[in-house]
Amino acid sequence: MLQFILRRLGVSAIVLLLASVLVYFLTTISGDPLAGMREQANDPKVAAQMQARIVALDLDTPWFLRYLKWLGGAVGCVWGQCNLGTDVNGNAVLDQLGSAAASTLRLVLLSVVIACIVGILVGVLTAIRQYSDFDYIITFAAFVLFSLPVFWVAVLLKEYAAINYNNWIANPSFSPAQIVLTAIILGLIVMLFMGGSWKRRLLSFGIVAVVVGVAMPYFTWLRFWQYPQMGPAVIAVVILAVGAFALQTTVGFKERRVWLPALISAVLVMVVYYASWNLLSEPNWWILLGGLVLAIAVPWALGVWLGGRFRPQAVGAAMSVTLTGAFLTIVDHLFVTWPGFMALKPRPISTIGSNTPNFKGTFWESFLDNGTQLLLPTIVLAVVSIASYSRYTRAAMIDVQGQDYMRTARSKGLPERTVILRHAFRNALISIVTIVAMDFAAVIGGAVITEQVFGWKGMGELFQTGLKNVDPAPVMAFVLVTGGVAVLFNLLSDVIYALIDPRIRV
Repeated sequence: MLQFILRRLGVSAIVLLLASVLVYFLTTISGDPLAGMREQANDPKVAAQMQARIVALDLDTPWFLRYLKWLGGAVGCVWGQCNLGTDVNGNAVLDQLGSAAASTLRLVLLSVVIACIVGILVGVLTAIRQYSDFDYIITFAAFVLFSLPVFWVAVLLKEYAAINYNNWIANPSFSPAQIVLTAIILGLIVMLFMGGSWKRRLLSFGIVAVVVGVAMPYFTWLRFWQYPQMGPAVIAVVILAVGAFALQTTVGFKERRVWLPALISAVLVMVVYYASWNLLSEPNWWILLGGLVLAIAVPWALGVWLGGRFRPQAVGAAMSVTLTGAFLTIVDHLFVTWPGFMALKPRPISTIGSNTPNFKGTFWESFLDNGTQLLLPTIVLAVVSIASYSRYTRAAMIDVQGQDYMRTARSKGLPERTVILRHAFRNALISIVTIVAMDFAAVIGGAVITEQVFGWKGMGELFQTGLKNVDPAPVMAFVLVTGGVAVLFNLLSDVIYALIDPRIRV
């Protein structure tokens, strides 16, 4: 494995080298960096500015010598002193790259994670219920979302999910017509998604329509939209439901060695919820990171200790409970902070920038500010990826379900959940991993447009500014980061192959 990784790294370095040469050359011939000054070259001030730009961009030197100089500084980032040059204004590109890369990568990583979870889950469900109403609806929605232009989706979200929402949240209310229409639409969606007889579907429609019709005015009466609340009772119910779902989809409720670690984990979640309340009232990132480590380590230890031959299932069930509990605990603190955040920022959903200038608040208020700024561009990038992941997952699952070993597994009497999750889904993951690795670089490319629409100071702005000024240094910084990330994810996908499929050996 080590030899394989080193060989792939060597090949990747050659690919990045050739790509950097091509991009540097194309950037230098894409325009004239002095075009705007040539018409006023007789003006002494303009002539001095032109000479300063010639010196800043080293235009008297052939492009390949400038590239070698840049390459020497870039290699120093791996071994030696990192130097990615300066832009047309004399600012160090490395200083700009740090904040730009952090801004873009957090956006891209979050959108890819959300797209993977939602897209793969939807793809598996549509494959299991092939040619059902649910499958037809998801197929239609996937094709629509996949065909939508990114910039158009971004503009729609800015108008309806930001501007209109900010107007509504100042005095939240629903008219009777809105309540009835929402209840009918949600009831129809659930009815079409449900399988079984029409009697079961109509019953689902009625239940959902009544619940929605009662919940909307009730939450408005509680002023939930301005003063949201959850509390320990809701957390306890949700984590028990998640644990029950994890058990039902793996080994069922009969195996004590699986449900006992999950139950102990649920109790520990509630104990930690009360014990850490004051600590989490004003935490820092290290405290949250420590909580995440505990939410993973404790259920893993319980599953290994009590799981026996069902150790993987016990670890999975217990970990799903603790991670859900940790997430809901954070959400509960955010709910408590929401009224104070609204007082500081009456229009919470922003349409421009990655953070609010001069925003001063507590840790959770700053967390909400960054989260609301991140919300819309994340949705834009995730929507298209969810559509593609769901289609690829569905195709892979359908292809796997027609294999001989799937019929053999069913003929042996294995439960359907075991056949789907352990045999079908695991083998379908091989093609899904490839798509995710290839799509990551494409999402970064889409982030360039999304950042422009939402005014983010990220890699997209760095790339566009460099290209506009015919300045290779910022453009090459963009290529270095995005190309490196794409190569890294392709390498990780090859390594994951061997972990997913024991038949694959490097």
